[in-house]
Amino acid sequence: MTLAPELRDALAALARTPQLLLALDFDGTMAPIVSRAGDARPLPRSAAALQAFTELPGTTTALVSGRALASLREAATPPAPTLLVGSHGAESWWGPDSPALELTVSQQAALDEARTSVAVAVGANPGTLAEHKPAGVVLHYRLAEAEHARNAVEHVLKTLGNHPGLHISTGKMVLEISAIKADKGQSLTALREFCGATAVFFAGDDVTDEHAFLALQPGDLGIKVGPGTTAAPHRIETPDDLPEVLEFLLQARQAFLTT
Repeated sequence: MTLAPELRDALAALARTPQLLLALDFDGTMAPIVSRAGDARPLPRSAAALQAFTELPGTTTALVSGRALASLREAATPPAPTLLVGSHGAESWWGPDSPALELTVSQQAALDEARTSVAVAVGANPGTLAEHKPAGVVLHYRLAEAEHARNAVEHVLKTLGNHPGLHISTGKMVLEISAIKADKGQSLTALREFCGATAVFFAGDDVTDEHAFLALQPGDLGIKVGPGTTAAPHRIETPDDLPEVLEFLLQARQAFLTT
């Protein structure tokens, strides 16, 4: 891929910010989408670039993912300084003192109802899968035939759609139900404040990443990976294109920091 001139210019300008926050989605961004979530791994050049950014002064790295934190750590194997946001913001790790997630009694009861509904849907529809998170449960239907996928989604929406204690969102062939209201835009704003970033880079591929793109401010840079309507000002086609973007920004940042 050859970077578009407007993207090159935007990256070059971003590289000169005093305190940079480099935040990335994982699945579909650092790693290609795969049939089974447990098989996902970051592309080597993207992983190497992320590692290199962690070694720069005035630069904070973060992964902002829909995965549970434990799954994100296992799949992404992020460099130690990298801050982590999981479950679309319901979980976070910003250092050794980060508190563990604790649900209230009402949140736990709502989560139990969600897990029961998804279990019934999965049991009745071959090819669908349930993924359990500390604050939510996800219905995966990428491997299901269209009829089974539709039936599973309809069951969950019918049983949980009006539940006052649950928050339902859609993604790429997934339906996510959470007992905590959180999104990537809120997480990106909190990360910006936490590290004192003067500008933010964020790349993501899914509809859930739109919250993050909408949270970007003048001087920030957002990149949509893949097709679909987006609020991001820039776009690349696939995760295979991300390494070139990261390496260009890395070189420009290194040059700025050594002048």
